[in-house]
Amino acid sequence: MNNSAVINTAICLPAPDIEALIQGRTIVAMSKNYIVPERQFALYPMDSSINVLPVEQYYHTNFLANAKTALTQVGVETISIKAWVRCEKCEPLHNTESLSALSPLTIWTTEALKEILRQRHNIFLLYLRVYQLPKLITLSINANSQFIYLNEPLTISEAKPVLNDRSFAQRKHQLENRQPLLHPELEELQSAIASLTISQPAAKQLDDDIKVFLGWSSDKLIKQPTLDLAWINNIAKLGDRSIELEQKKSNYQAGTDFENIARQSLEFLGFKVENAYKGGAGGLDLFCSKPYPIVCECKAGRLIPSGTVEELIKLGGMHLGGNQFLDSAKLVIGPGNPSTDILKAAQKWKVSIINAMTLQKLVEFKAKYPGAINLVELQQYLEPGQIDYKIDEYIEKTEKDIKLRSQIITAVKELSEQDNETSKARHPSFTITEIRVHYNATHNPRLNDEAVHDLLIELSSPLTGYLGRIKGSNWNSDRFYFLRNLPIN
Repeated sequence: MNNSAVINTAICLPAPDIEALIQGRTIVAMSKNYIVPERQFALYPMDSSINVLPVEQYYHTNFLANAKTALTQVGVETISIKAWVRCEKCEPLHNTESLSALSPLTIWTTEALKEILRQRHNIFLLYLRVYQLPKLITLSINANSQFIYLNEPLTISEAKPVLNDRSFAQRKHQLENRQPLLHPELEELQSAIASLTISQPAAKQLDDDIKVFLGWSSDKLIKQPTLDLAWINNIAKLGDRSIELEQKKSNYQAGTDFENIARQSLEFLGFKVENAYKGGAGGLDLFCSKPYPIVCECKAGRLIPSGTVEELIKLGGMHLGGNQFLDSAKLVIGPGNPSTDILKAAQKWKVSIINAMTLQKLVEFKAKYPGAINLVELQQYLEPGQIDYKIDEYIEKTEKDIKLRSQIITAVKELSEQDNETSKARHPSFTITEIRVHYNATHNPRLNDEAVHDLLIELSSPLTGYLGRIKGSNWNSDRFYFLRNLPIN
């Protein structure tokens, strides 16, 4: 049905059941009456219905928070209609034999299903194809039956299905055949992180991706919101003070601008910059206390002035004291190529020197891969003298590490796509050896099972969430499945 149609009837269901249908968590509802397939209804949420047990016993534990929230949102005088459904199948439930297999595939406990069947004797399982409405419809109807007539006809279309055709067909097949959950541990993970999604963008992204994988959503994998990072493009420009002539800035103001953006850069990279040592006459430009102490001198202009290293040593020793200063890394961030005298002093006092563009490269890399820069590992590259090439080495090494992980993820994805050609009703998982063989067929240097396993464990961590893991009896019997891509372009 590509064109719009009109309906004037709503089916009344418990508010939590409707919320689960809209989330894609379930595709079924319960009815006291037989419903002819192909009939279409609006979804009308109620705060009570055929529920025969307290909410804590009626719904699965991993859905309880959602259920309680949905019930609190049911208004006393008005309700909101968010979606409509088409009945694809109406299946009678006659006995309790299959309820223990049915329950894990729904939001209801086995106890609830048995109690409903005991009291009602007959109950019908409705397979519902759900479509979201383009906007909420507010009604003031007081429902007292399973079906109500709407005050005004409702225009509907199939423009916004909760699940695409393939996802719905997979779920329907699984329910009809009472096939067990493929990844119950992943559903537990989704439930565990659900409460974090409001305040944590990364948790929201992982939550959305898990729902896509589980078949609860057919949306494309969602990217993290793009942050306002335009300031990064100004780091090198402020460092070599190319704006001085354009904006008639004084030497002092240009230096302050670069110091401020250097501070912002170091904080963005993960350093804790202390305010007590702020720059200005007689002050340190920047002092970072964590994850390790580092003293920074920022110079904007065309060249690093002679005496900069000595200035850093003098001010650092004065403000921090002997032992603290000696234990601190020392860094000059400035323009151009340092003179021979500056390089000689840098070697003597163990001071590292980088260009403003190198700082910008680090920040750009951090923006592209938020978790990629390990500041403790970076410390090993802070050698005396000009170290722009060393920082480039670090970025290149880290990019290779990320590329390797992306290739491992792609190998699992390719295996999944091959498997789906022959089995469209399940999410496939693979052994370490299967993944290693597929990876080694197209990449060098080749990896062994231990190396691949280490990477798979890292990529299936809840904090990364690129792959899922089914834990085996030992490390070599673990199985892994694809969740989401790691783009490297």
